[in-house]
Amino acid sequence: MLEKHCPTTTVRAILDGEADFDRETWSSMAEMGLCGAAIPPEFGGLGLGHLELCVVAEELGRALAPVPFDSTIALFSEILKLAGTEGQKSRCLPRVAQGELIGTLAQSESIRARPGAISSTVAGGRLSGLKCPVMDGGCADMAVVVAREEDDMSPTLFLVELGAPGVQRDPVQGLDPSRKHARLIFDGAPAERLGSRGEGLEVLSHAFDRAAVLVAFQQVGGAERALEMARDYALQRVAFGRPIGSFQAIKHMLADMLVSLTLARSNAYYAAWALESGSAELPVAAAAARVSATAAFQHCSTNNIQVHGGIGFTWEFDSHLFYRRSNLLALSLGSQSQWEAKLVDRMRLRNAA
Repeated sequence: MLEKHCPTTTVRAILDGEADFDRETWSSMAEMGLCGAAIPPEFGGLGLGHLELCVVAEELGRALAPVPFDSTIALFSEILKLAGTEGQKSRCLPRVAQGELIGTLAQSESIRARPGAISSTVAGGRLSGLKCPVMDGGCADMAVVVAREEDDMSPTLFLVELGAPGVQRDPVQGLDPSRKHARLIFDGAPAERLGSRGEGLEVLSHAFDRAAVLVAFQQVGGAERALEMARDYALQRVAFGRPIGSFQAIKHMLADMLVSLTLARSNAYYAAWALESGSAELPVAAAAARVSATAAFQHCSTNNIQVHGGIGFTWEFDSHLFYRRSNLLALSLGSQSQWEAKLVDRMRLRNAA
């Protein structure tokens, strides 16, 4: 399906154009049931599981699909499943599964932010504040917003209809314009509490571990495709009467790319097992997958440009599309250094236990 609907020409059309995402690819995913793969049947999904969703994520990453998968499926719907009431789930999840509702997470602050660092506030069911950047903020129908109630410094999650009065959206220029971002300004927008009061950090921590696994598979898919592009070019490009793939420097570069990809895939598989089985290993496994997959995608996308030489960084060639996406995904859930710190802290806690 992705080969048919989402070649790199489609990615470029979103990158160069005004559209927020490719609606044809998103509609095809919904028709196949992929948007609701991990959503329970009672809420309109297929009720499969996270393992199947990881397969979907890897293929989307390989195609650089310009669709709101990570914002809507990896974050919004997972947060709803974790903290939503039956009524909130019944109202939102069936629409997500049908591809009718685009969701996102509006959170500018670190989930480790100190008390009082959350600037957005809710008073009398009305939200005020600013969030930037918000992935798919320009096209999302609904957002989970991290805010605090005026008499409480602890972060709480709120559901906000982005088409409601009191919401202003401004586009934000990003590193990868095939995945659009926006600045959201709230001025008395209606807000509905999601989960218990003050438990925002706990819910987000669990949700980010789940999302980290899914994004890691996107990164693995992208890294593998970047490696294949470099390999294919090294076999066909001739210099000094021989394919450049026969030169030791290129061989070593490709071998190093394969090693980083293999390590990332191994960690991603382990994290997928931990997520699917509900293992207590998930916090460590998710952080390890996030760290290794981020490093692999950035490594492979950078070296893909190097192998292509003088044409590798030109606009006409596709190498920069993978480089852009690798850097976007490297920051989408927090920086590499933040996840490295999480991995170390979690391993220490596990070892102490």
